Amino acid sequence: MSSSLLDDSGTDSTPRADRTARTRWRRRRTPAVLFIGVLLLGTGLSCLGWVVYQLLGTNMVSNQVFQTERDTLRQKWDSEKARGPKVESEAIPGDAIALLRIPAFGPSYEIPVLSGTDLDILSRGVGHYLGTADPGQLGNFAIAGHRVTHGQPFARLLELNKGDRIVVETRDAIYTYVLDASPRDLTVDDSETWVLDPVPGKPAANPTQAMITLTTCQDLFHSPDRSVGFGHLESTKDKP
Repeated sequence: MSSSLLDDSGTDSTPRADRTARTRWRRRRTPAVLFIGVLLLGTGLSCLGWVVYQLLGTNMVSNQVFQTERDTLRQKWDSEKARGPKVESEAIPGDAIALLRIPAFGPSYEIPVLSGTDLDILSRGVGHYLGTADPGQLGNFAIAGHRVTHGQPFARLLELNKGDRIVVETRDAIYTYVLDASPRDLTVDDSETWVLDPVPGKPAANPTQAMITLTTCQDLFHSPDRSVGFGHLESTKDKP
């Protein structure tokens, strides 16, 4: 049955006042529906834009920052060597301390290693966990990097295999580590800090070798799980 009343001639017999009120209600409803539609569309486009920026924009920005950090660090090393013997000092969080190379990722892979693992630091390179050993030192040199966004330096970390080499260059030496197991074989919660111990899993033990620990998100997007790979120092080459 139609919602309007028709007389025998097919003419709407609804009182004129009712028809006028209904027309006004429809006119008021149309702008409201249009506004809500535009609002939802704008929200959807904003979310899409944020995702695109995270996946693409942050990588473009961070890759440029990586290059700047690499160039600045090499210039710093050259300047320090020109001044004579190095004066040892503790790195300030955010300072670049080394360069990381992973031959399995190709000859162009070279990422700055910075002191600290805050989010802003990890957008500029790979982060060195404060309190863990320095490169080449006895104990656990532990580092972290993004697997997705912000340059994603560890995007392919789970592709590494036992025996792959990790090269860390500092001002004075080049350290080559060898992986003891693939990072895809060990997943821990981000609260399990035993992987950062000088001897992982043995907090009371004194380290007898230099080792490296690499950590990254297990999943492509943010999660509390971390993939972890351990390796040992194979060789040290002093730089001239």
